[in-house]
Amino acid sequence: MTTAAPPRVRVENGIYEVEGEIESPYINHDLEPARIKQRKWAMKDIAALWISMSACVPTYMLASSLIAEGMSWWQAVITIFLGNTIVLLPMVLNAHAGTKYGIPFPVYCRPSFGILGANVPAILRALVACGWFGIQTWIGGWAIYSILAVYVPSLSAMPNSILGINLPQLVCFLLFWGINMWVIHKGIDSIRVLLNIKAPLLILLGIALLVWAYNSAGGFGPMLDTPSAFAAGGPKAGKFWSFFFPALTGMIGFWATLSLNIPDFTRYAFSQRDQVVGQALGLPTTMGLFSFIGVAVTSATVVIYGQTIWDPVVLITRFENPALLVVALVSLCIATLATNIAANVVSPANDFANLWPAKISFRTGGFITGVIGILIQPWRLVADPTGYIFTWLVGYSALLGAIGGILICDYYLVRKTRLDLVELYMRDGPYWYKGGWNPAALIALAVGILPNLPGFLGTIKVMEVSKIWMDLYNYAWFVGFGLSFAVYAGLAPRTRAEAVSQGV
Repeated sequence: MTTAAPPRVRVENGIYEVEGEIESPYINHDLEPARIKQRKWAMKDIAALWISMSACVPTYMLASSLIAEGMSWWQAVITIFLGNTIVLLPMVLNAHAGTKYGIPFPVYCRPSFGILGANVPAILRALVACGWFGIQTWIGGWAIYSILAVYVPSLSAMPNSILGINLPQLVCFLLFWGINMWVIHKGIDSIRVLLNIKAPLLILLGIALLVWAYNSAGGFGPMLDTPSAFAAGGPKAGKFWSFFFPALTGMIGFWATLSLNIPDFTRYAFSQRDQVVGQALGLPTTMGLFSFIGVAVTSATVVIYGQTIWDPVVLITRFENPALLVVALVSLCIATLATNIAANVVSPANDFANLWPAKISFRTGGFITGVIGILIQPWRLVADPTGYIFTWLVGYSALLGAIGGILICDYYLVRKTRLDLVELYMRDGPYWYKGGWNPAALIALAVGILPNLPGFLGTIKVMEVSKIWMDLYNYAWFVGFGLSFAVYAGLAPRTRAEAVSQGV
């Protein structure tokens, strides 16, 4: 009787690969380390991924919401650029483990949280992705509804009798949701075609909106001449900094999601150089371009219509040519579908699979994401720019900042980027801790989240809280990241000693 040889790990140009099969209940096809032959993403592919994901309707709404809340165009652009520059750092740092070891995000969480404890950050990240999935699905359904309303104007007169929306809106939302579920059923490879179509499509649509706004508003002068509401004599004079810092936190929160689960993508990169340069080229440039379009066009709506229209779907419905309107909204639907699958399904599908690898596949995890995306009622999250920034973006940044602080502290400070690739999937190994859970990480996570909780509860008006907690909440991502990093570093000496003694 012969037994299979235990898996070995070989290293090629700094990339680790497992030779042989890892037998464990904590692995499946979607969670296993990527093989070198699977690494097909060069620098241009990583950059293209970010171009495809950044050129989306929420990016436009991100910029336009700042204008709607009173910022001038240059204040909004600087805020967005600064936020993306800050979030690029944890993005590149967390991507390192994915590229070096070929592991997805839930497995990357195992060294710090434990093999079972990794489900805590994975599920928290998954729930945020479910919220984004719902928001993108609502945008797509809203575009379909807007197309129908061109030909059936009476739809707009129907009362909002179902959870704050009307029946046709709900039907269009569920129709677009069903299209997303069909793409998930077809498998992750199906998004490649969508992404290749989507990126140029939405960029062209954005540029077309910019040209239209330029002509209709009489040039960039009138478009960008709208004064800041925070300037002297403005309706919000003297309140700029009280808005800037939570807005900056919201900008960081926008991609704080991908800054954690970026290993899900960079595990297929050729090298560290490819992932670092690809991200640096793709993320800030595209966010800058598309954000400027959102800023300029939204500023132009004040000149053209006498009011700020921050939702691009609502703006497009103002077009008088039905054919042009339908083409624009169909393009928006296709682009939204591609972004939704790439940015908001890949991560939670892997995260849910990590809960029960033997039973939950990527496809099943995607379906779970879809169901939760409905239950979140995403139309409430984007009903107004204040809720979009302060309730949604800032709120979840408190969770993700704390997780990011622990992951980066463990991988760089504690382990010096050294992991035992096989043991990441094994019971009773160096990452098993106490029954599969690392108490140090859980304590650090709680300490990072709790100071932001009163401010969040005050923001959603569940309770009255003092000004100090509300002010602290404006820095939610920074507070969560810093506290969790410091607490985990203080509680990890034993973890560090065990890691060194076992050579991991």
